[in-house]
Amino acid sequence: MQHPIQILERYWSFTSFRPLQEDIINAVISGEDVMALMPTGGGKSLCFQIPALAKEGVCIVISPLIALMKNQVQALSDKGIKAIALTSGISYQHLDALLDNCIYGNYKFLYLSPERLQQELVQDRIRLMNVNLIAVDEVHCISQWGNDFRPSYKNIQLLRQLKPSVNCIALTASATPNVVDDIITELDFIQPKVFQQSFARPNLAYMVFHEDDKYYKMETIIKKQNASSIIYVRNRKSTVEIHNHLEKKGIRATYYHGGLSNTEKDNNFNDWLHNRTQVMVATSAFGMGIDKPDVKTVIHLNLPESLESYFQEAGRAGRNGEKAFAVILKNNSDEELVKNQFLDSLPSVEFVKLVYRKLCNYFQISYGEGEYTTHQFNFNHFSKTYKFNTILLYNALQFLDRTSVISLSKQFNRQTLVQCIVTNNSLFAYLEKHQNFSLVVKSILRTYGGVFDQEIKINTTLIASKASVEEEQVFNILEQLKKDEIITLNASKTDAQVTFIQPREDDKTINVIATILEQQNTLKQNQVASVLNYVKNDALCKSVQLLSYFGEKEIGACGICSVCIQRNHSEKKDTKQLKTAIINLLEQGDLSSRALSEQLEYSEKEINHMIQLLLEHHIICITKTNTYKLAHIK
Repeated sequence: MQHPIQILERYWSFTSFRPLQEDIINAVISGEDVMALMPTGGGKSLCFQIPALAKEGVCIVISPLIALMKNQVQALSDKGIKAIALTSGISYQHLDALLDNCIYGNYKFLYLSPERLQQELVQDRIRLMNVNLIAVDEVHCISQWGNDFRPSYKNIQLLRQLKPSVNCIALTASATPNVVDDIITELDFIQPKVFQQSFARPNLAYMVFHEDDKYYKMETIIKKQNASSIIYVRNRKSTVEIHNHLEKKGIRATYYHGGLSNTEKDNNFNDWLHNRTQVMVATSAFGMGIDKPDVKTVIHLNLPESLESYFQEAGRAGRNGEKAFAVILKNNSDEELVKNQFLDSLPSVEFVKLVYRKLCNYFQISYGEGEYTTHQFNFNHFSKTYKFNTILLYNALQFLDRTSVISLSKQFNRQTLVQCIVTNNSLFAYLEKHQNFSLVVKSILRTYGGVFDQEIKINTTLIASKASVEEEQVFNILEQLKKDEIITLNASKTDAQVTFIQPREDDKTINVIATILEQQNTLKQNQVASVLNYVKNDALCKSVQLLSYFGEKEIGACGICSVCIQRNHSEKKDTKQLKTAIINLLEQGDLSSRALSEQLEYSEKEINHMIQLLLEHHIICITKTNTYKLAHIK
C-alpha cells in the first residue's frame, strides 16, 4: 500500500498536508468510522480520496449535489483516476453498464445521490463490489436539525447494511453540536473518531454595516480592495441589475444564476476564475465546490437565510491565507424583507399537496404512474398557469426535491423543433432571394436528414457553430422562415427539469412527509432569528458570535471584525480628535459627508454625529451643493 504522502505528491503535487488531514486519513486507513468537521476550503475531499486510492477496491461517495459530483469526477479523471457519477437521466441499460464497470473495470470512485440507494439494481451491484470505503459528503443533510435536511439521506443506513464491514467517513463544513450527535446516531457509528478543525478564520474579517445606500458602500469596498470579489444577492434579476450597475461604474463584473445556460455559466465563471472580471454577482446557486484562493471580498447585499449558509458563502474569501473580508450590508428594510422571503413564504402541508397535484396534472401523469419520468419544466409558465405566488411555489418545489418526491434540476434548456413544409425546389428558390439565410439553412439540411419528412429536434448551438454565426441569429432566421411559411417552428424555453421519483398518489404521497415539513418550518424560523441576532449584535465580536453558534467555546475576540474595529477606535480616539480631524480637512476645501468618511477612520455614525454638533455650534455650515465648509471661510 502506498503511503498517503506519496499519493498526495503523485496526484496533487503537494508535499505536506493541511491541519488535521493526515490524522483523519490515517484513521480512515486504519478502518475507523470518522466524523470530520472542517471549514469550507479546508480540504475535505482529500480526506476520503487519498485513503480510497491507498487501498484496493472502490470508494462509494454519497453527495446531494450533482454539480459537485460532476466537478469531482472530472477533477479525478483529469488526474488519470477512474471515477463515475450516477446522476439523473441515465437509462437503465447505461446504469447497468456503469455499475458493471465499478465491479470489473478497476474504478476507484463511485459517486451517487442517496436516492439511488433505493434502486434494487444499484443495491444488487453494490453487493458484488469490492468497496474499500463509504464517504458521506454534506453529511449534515442526514440530520433533522441540519441545514438542508434531506430524508433521502436516511437511505445511507441501507448502504451500511449492504457493506457492514466497510468503515465510513462523514464530512461537513457546517454542523451545530445537536447535528453532530444526530449524524453519529443516524450513521450507526460506534466509538467514531471525531475530528473538528476550528471554524476560526483568523485572516477573515467579518463585517456588518448599516447603510442607507448599499450600492455606494459596495462600490467603495470593491474599489478599495481592487481584487477578486463575490457579491451575493437574493434573486436572478438582481444579479443582472447589479452587474450592469458595476459595469457602468467601470468595474469589470459578470453574473451567475440557475437560469443561465450551461455555456453561459461556464463562460462567466471562467472569466471570473481567470481574473478577466473582478466581480462575480451571484445568487446562492453559485459557489459550492468552487475553490478560488484569491477571493478578497464576499459581500452580501441581502441578509442570508441562515448562519450555516452564510458561513459557507463568506468562507469563500481568503482561502490563500491573506487578509480578506466577509461583509453584510443591511438597512432598516432588511428585517422585514428576510421575514417575507424566508418565513412568510414557508409552504403549508395543504399548499404542498396542491402544488404536487397541479404538477402531476401539468405533465398529465395518471394516478399510480410517473415514476422516474423526466420533463422539461418552465417555472414561470407553471406559476402563471395556476396563479401561484412564485416564492411560495419555489419553496414548495424545493421541499418536494429534498424529500425525494421529485428531483428538480435547475438548468436552462432550449428545445427547438423544425419541419420544412415546402418542397426541396421551393426551398432553394426561396434561398436564392434570401442569400443571408443560406448558410444556416444548409447547415440544418446537412445535419438533419429528415427535416422534410417530420418535425426534428435541432441543436441550435451546433448549427450556429457550423454556420459561424451567433445562436441568436439562428433563431431570428428560423422565426423569419416560419413567418414566410417555409418551416414549422416549435421553440420553447425551460429553466429546469423535473423527474418524478415516486409514482403519483396525490395526498398520500405528501402525508408521509408532512411532519418533516412542519419540523423544517420551525427550524427555518429559528435560523432566521439567529441571522437577525447576528446582524443586530454590535456588542460581541462577529467571529465569536459565529463560532459560538457552531459550538466552539473559549474563543477570543478576532480583533479585525466590524465590532472589534469599532471598539478599538472608541478606545483610541475621543470626540475631540474627530472634531479636530474634520476641521483640518475642511480647511483644505469643501467636502461632503461621504468624502469625510472616506478619509477618516471613524464610523459614518460617529462622523455624522460630529457634523451635527459642529453645525449646531456654527463652526461649519452647509453649502448650496450640500457639502460642508468652515463657517468663517467665505
